[in-house]
Amino acid sequence: MAPVEAPTEASLHGVLVDVSGIGVLLLGESGTGKSECALDLVTRGHRLVADDVVEIWREGTQGIVGRGPARIRHHMEIRGLGIINVRDLFGIAAVRDRKRIELVIHLEAWRPDQEYERLGLVERTHPLLGVEIPMLRIPVSIGRNVAILVEVAARNHVLKRTGVHAAQAFTATLGSSSAAPDSPVASREAEEPA
Repeated sequence: MAPVEAPTEASLHGVLVDVSGIGVLLLGESGTGKSECALDLVTRGHRLVADDVVEIWREGTQGIVGRGPARIRHHMEIRGLGIINVRDLFGIAAVRDRKRIELVIHLEAWRPDQEYERLGLVERTHPLLGVEIPMLRIPVSIGRNVAILVEVAARNHVLKRTGVHAAQAFTATLGSSSAAPDSPVASREAEEPA
């Protein structure tokens, strides 16, 4: 029997934004604040690609590209405000017609009984049309500025692509400081009273 090939195009429920040149796909249940997060990102100088419905397709072997359907492109639905046209409100520089998806961020309601990544060492992926895309889970609760977290996640993704991995470097430093008594951390610990 021949292997089943992944589809080459699909539509999904989510929001796609260009954050510092990184295509970030926001996923999550209805009401987790995906559109509000995207609107906040637009006001911070990033660009909306699609809200609510994202059409995706495979480009090449590893590239997944997304856009909004033509009938709703550049529009957002914001609870309490209704439908807004981002291009009309913020200008042509606030939107893009399409963008390659490089990072998936799953927004979910904060649950105190749930374990969330604390160090950033676990590398998760999300499959899109047979391609594994790096993924992060971000818990959402009152008072958390999700747009800033998404912006930092995109910047951190850029650093990881260039070989700079803060969590790995941090844990390596901790590992070497416990083995090396003359390290700055060990020296400070030795100077501090117990």
